[in-house]
Amino acid sequence: MFSRLRQFSKKHSFFLFGPRGTGKSTLLKEKFDPNKCLWLDLLDSSIEERFFRNPSDLYAIVKALPDKITHIIVDEIQKVPKLLDEVHRLIEETDKIFVLTGSSARKLKHGGANLLAGRAFVYHLYPLSCFELKSQFDLEQALHWGTLPKIFGLNENVEKNEFLRSYADTYLKEEIWNEQVIRKLSPFRRFLEVAAQCNGTVINYANIARDVGVDDKTIKEYFVILEDTMIGFFLEPFHNSFRKRLVEKPKFYFFDPGVVRCLSRRLSVPLTPKTAAYGKAFEHFILLEFIRLSNYFQPDYRFSFIRTVSDVEVDLVIERPGKQLLCIEIKSSDAIDEIDIKSFIKLTKEIPDCEAIVLSQDRFMKKLNHVTCYPWKQGIEEFFPELRGID
Repeated sequence: MFSRLRQFSKKHSFFLFGPRGTGKSTLLKEKFDPNKCLWLDLLDSSIEERFFRNPSDLYAIVKALPDKITHIIVDEIQKVPKLLDEVHRLIEETDKIFVLTGSSARKLKHGGANLLAGRAFVYHLYPLSCFELKSQFDLEQALHWGTLPKIFGLNENVEKNEFLRSYADTYLKEEIWNEQVIRKLSPFRRFLEVAAQCNGTVINYANIARDVGVDDKTIKEYFVILEDTMIGFFLEPFHNSFRKRLVEKPKFYFFDPGVVRCLSRRLSVPLTPKTAAYGKAFEHFILLEFIRLSNYFQPDYRFSFIRTVSDVEVDLVIERPGKQLLCIEIKSSDAIDEIDIKSFIKLTKEIPDCEAIVLSQDRFMKKLNHVTCYPWKQGIEEFFPELRGID
């Protein structure tokens, strides 16, 4: 059992969103006394069917609960969005606290579902951070297999391979096909492979459309499906008065390195240090750590990237309220010198009020020109002081 960094209120109703397999149910079972909870799992087809046919049944059931039952946990609420109307009514009429989990926001966002208008907090849970794994963390393993909790219960690589393939298949069947999100599965399968191969690059909708055999509009819809089902997220380009001509299209990142390697059919290909593929995987991992930790500790941070038309890039830009703009270069190298970051130094000198840092596998902290270079884990801790003192 891993100690998760995600904290939440036990005295207020909330949504807990996150991709399948990130440990939402496990975390709730750890935090809430089962003797004080009514647990409704909508992945159970009989329970889903019951409430789909008669959502108001939830109202009658909860009204009959004894006082000792303080929390009602509804797993995978997106399966029956109409239940949210009953939850709304029950929050208004009772003192019961509702915990609602979901692995997809699509039905809720696009179906006009009642999102409780501030009556429920919203939290997210992600795959495991290196700071949750602690002594069990291994960078090479994380880059290759990702950090979904189930991976750490598997000892053999063949088992990890089969798990990730099964995970991808479950996503296709349960989140996409069974929910009738798309009309044809074959082009979406092909899209997943192409999108995974383009992970972390600026999206070229026309090129992807040509490779998949559909139009640009369909590709844009497919990316929205990935975002709504929490399989990935857009990283938008940075916009302000910065005078350089910038690329204006977003990047797209999948939520886990192992899943993206599976979808791109590269699980059997070793990740070798000092290669371009390894560098991309390391950059992806570091970016995911920042996204997860920010959501847990600093939800007002805003993330973007900078890329000029001449291909000079800042991998990650973080806007921090009340603080300097933070520009981050991510390098997988174990020895950083000024030549390695020459373009980054030049570009960040032209960005007003900017703090520029490099995160790498170099074991030593350095100052190169105006740029501070950190060993990657030390650098992350520097900007998330909440991590200090975690054993």
